Amino acid sequence: MQRVEREIERLIKEINYDEVTRLFGMLQGGKRLRAKLILKIAHSSEKAPLLAAIVELIHGASLLHDDVIDEATLRRGVASVNATDGSKTAVMLGDILYSKAFTELVSFERDIARIVASSVTALSKGEMMDVKMADEFNGDEERYLDMLYLKTATLIEAAAESAAILAGKDSVSHALYGKNLGLSFQVIDDILDITADAATLGKPAMNDFVEGKCTLPYIYLYKVLNDDDKKKLVSLHAKILNEQDAFWIKQKMQEHKTIEKSFELAQKLSDEAMSVMRDDAELVNILQTMIKRSY
Repeated sequence: MQRVEREIERLIKEINYDEVTRLFGMLQGGKRLRAKLILKIAHSSEKAPLLAAIVELIHGASLLHDDVIDEATLRRGVASVNATDGSKTAVMLGDILYSKAFTELVSFERDIARIVASSVTALSKGEMMDVKMADEFNGDEERYLDMLYLKTATLIEAAAESAAILAGKDSVSHALYGKNLGLSFQVIDDILDITADAATLGKPAMNDFVEGKCTLPYIYLYKVLNDDDKKKLVSLHAKILNEQDAFWIKQKMQEHKTIEKSFELAQKLSDEAMSVMRDDAELVNILQTMIKRSY
């Protein structure tokens, strides 16, 4: 990971603009899940740290744009770039990171470049779908999971698949692993948005629903509520929740076990990924660690 961080630092310096260096320095490193995945799969490849750095720049750019779209003022507990320097600057910084990543991506073989570049198109499409879906309450699980795959899982899938190609390993099984890891990772995040406190999240609890996002626990809850309670849940969508309303939602979720049902899906996806990587203890461990975040 030290080599990845050095590669990221080098790429940012090559942009040769002090303002970009300053702004990028404000971004929190995060979990570096995609980078760690690439290094574990393609640990023998000299180009793995560069590929990991490229994917992390892409991920960073997507987060910058996400914060602007969501009007988020915090990212991992600290002020977001759009909060400190404005949305225009955050969008432009994201564009610069995307562009630099694509510039470096052309040094890789065609299949790897295509996989990663295509995932960015899918990611952007997923972000647009997410924004449109927030316009009204969504109770369609399949529609939500399709969006989730594009917005979150596709870049993790691309990281695993491209790393496998770089290492001469089975790209199909690694792609499935990455896809399911990405989906289950986001489902766990959806759960934590409801069950964790603001200090742990680095943002207000139940913020997804306030922003108009109907994640799995809300979708599952809607399906089992009576007509009056359905109307109440829909009426609270995309509104700031007072303590009484937040308590009502959590109480109903507890009553109907929608958190547990969401976790069951995350576990199912994780188990499927583990089954194709059963001989790789490190990749299995990533999944097991990720799943444990929820409780």
